Amino acid sequence: MRRGLVRVVLHRDISDRKGLPGFLPGDVEEHRDGHWRREETACIQTVLHAEAFIEQVGFAACLTDTRKSGPSLYVAVCGRRDAVLPRNVQKDPETSHTWLLKDELLRRGRVYYGKLPHGKATFLAPRMIPYFKTLLGISSREEKKRLSKTALSILRILRKEWEMATSELREESRLSDRPTFTRAMHELQAAMIVVPSDVIYEPKFTYLWGLAEERFPKEVASKIDRAAALREVARCFLTGAGMTFPGELARVTGLSRPDAGLGNRALVKEGYAVMIAPGTYRLASLP
Repeated sequence: MRRGLVRVVLHRDISDRKGLPGFLPGDVEEHRDGHWRREETACIQTVLHAEAFIEQVGFAACLTDTRKSGPSLYVAVCGRRDAVLPRNVQKDPETSHTWLLKDELLRRGRVYYGKLPHGKATFLAPRMIPYFKTLLGISSREEKKRLSKTALSILRILRKEWEMATSELREESRLSDRPTFTRAMHELQAAMIVVPSDVIYEPKFTYLWGLAEERFPKEVASKIDRAAALREVARCFLTGAGMTFPGELARVTGLSRPDAGLGNRALVKEGYAVMIAPGTYRLASLP
């Protein structure tokens, strides 16, 4: 009896962190297995596999495990539904492989990578950049109002130099305080203005930073109606998830819950989704 009680409590704890019910319908789990590569036969092995995966799902986290909802490169590398990051990630071959794939993806520059407003390192397929930029980004007219002085000073330097290493950027911006610099870089990434373009390990570890508009000029410059952007981000997630529960889309994407609801209800209006309970939507094509 005691062992069964422990098992139930642990299961509930994991579910609460996901923000999901204590279980998912079997057909929904199988749908996610196939679309999010949670199967050994479809696991990610090469950078070409990784690029194809990101293009298929539209957007994916880099190093989240199955305790967090949404597609994840790490979970796809593991190729199993129950993949959980170990405590000692430095010695874990699957974590190391995911990290190396991330580096290759940066260098190739065929998918977008950065920390979006929810704080997770996220990949975007090029087709999804205009939608996320509309919803989460900051236009050049808003920069002085919405960005901190530190972020603006770093941005001025990057617009002059186009690409700089972390150490050079800190020196040029005269930011000796590392946490202040890191917060400003996170701010610029969340605004979809600055992206890492490469990573170097010798003679010391550093990222190279550049402008999103330089790496993805067409996608960043695209003008998308906000309602259309909400609908397409919701469509992208629901296509892979099969079913979405209250708050799930907001947590995965960084959208507000009202905005996520608008996106999902737009899918219902066009017949792509069915609302089966308040905040719970299911693909109309999923029996």
